[in-house]
Amino acid sequence: MRVGCPKEIKIREYRVGLTPESAAELVRAGHEVLIEKGAGLGIGAEDARYEKIGAKILPDADAVFDAAEMIVKVKEPQAVEIARLKPRHTLFTYLHLAPDPAQAEGLMKSGATCIAYETVTDAAGRLPLLKPMSEVAGRMSIQVGANFLEKTHGGRGVLMGGVPGVRPADVVILGAGVAGYNAAQIAVGMRARVTVFDKNPARLEELDREFNGRLETVYSTRAAVEEAVKEADLVIGAVLVAGAAAPKLITRAMLKTMRPGAVLVDISIDQGGCFETSKATTHDEPVFVVDDIIHYCVANMPGAVARTSAFALNNATLPFTLALANKGYQKALADDPHLAHGLNVYEGAIAHEAVARDLGKPYVRPKWLG
Repeated sequence: MRVGCPKEIKIREYRVGLTPESAAELVRAGHEVLIEKGAGLGIGAEDARYEKIGAKILPDADAVFDAAEMIVKVKEPQAVEIARLKPRHTLFTYLHLAPDPAQAEGLMKSGATCIAYETVTDAAGRLPLLKPMSEVAGRMSIQVGANFLEKTHGGRGVLMGGVPGVRPADVVILGAGVAGYNAAQIAVGMRARVTVFDKNPARLEELDREFNGRLETVYSTRAAVEEAVKEADLVIGAVLVAGAAAPKLITRAMLKTMRPGAVLVDISIDQGGCFETSKATTHDEPVFVVDDIIHYCVANMPGAVARTSAFALNNATLPFTLALANKGYQKALADDPHLAHGLNVYEGAIAHEAVARDLGKPYVRPKWLG
């Protein structure tokens, strides 16, 4: 199969869909790998490294899309990339379609087969291709939150860990999944006062045992969240419903009860955000202020640590990329029901039930999937 990897064009996105190591595995399996010139520079992978392992360097994205049968990316295709897609293409990347009807319409019109990293599952029902980026985003959320809590960035002027005689920052984490857990690890490590909210009592029990009393766990109710954010210096939104839009846990009214200069970091922004006042931002302009509360809602947070993120992502995606290339998408999806959950768009229709529901579109399951 001819597998193409264009350079990412989302603002400040430095990751790459195929690292040289992943490209080498595809070449060894007998596939032709086509890399856009400069695609790997953001992670320190020069064109010569790709050429050394047998990949071909093409001059621009048009050449990659024209020559390739499968396109492997990181972020959702931008409008100019959607225009390059044809019915013969298989697209394998993050999509996050539920809060993005314009992208969904574009992909449906393209006729391409679109498989989303974020809805591929494993035997336990987890999301293995979302996990590495959730780990990165969770850890980053505390890092960026601490930065914007500084007075020089408009924050409350609070040090995460405090000092002897002065209390540390109050950190509220909404969601105890992969992102929330990783946020908690870093916040506890920085000696903040941490409270984690979730609706799964068993998960809260796990965190209580693992952290041995170094954080508080609270069953998530509207009243409990409302009370907690009043005293919070930093709130991390880390909730996820696979394929669906994120629920709104912090309302506009709640902001007025919070301390001026407090910071909200919305990791869920790719799925529409879990704060009512959230709107996607970029690394160039990462924050905005509503009612004196700083909002950090960068939609590609892991792109800032591109090298770490690209290698972590490729470690997870490579087995699926190989399966799609080796077997073709129909056999690969038919053989693996977990990979089949990644199918979002097929023959002009939405092929994932949760995505279809949130977009208000008909759900059409391909007959060959059974």
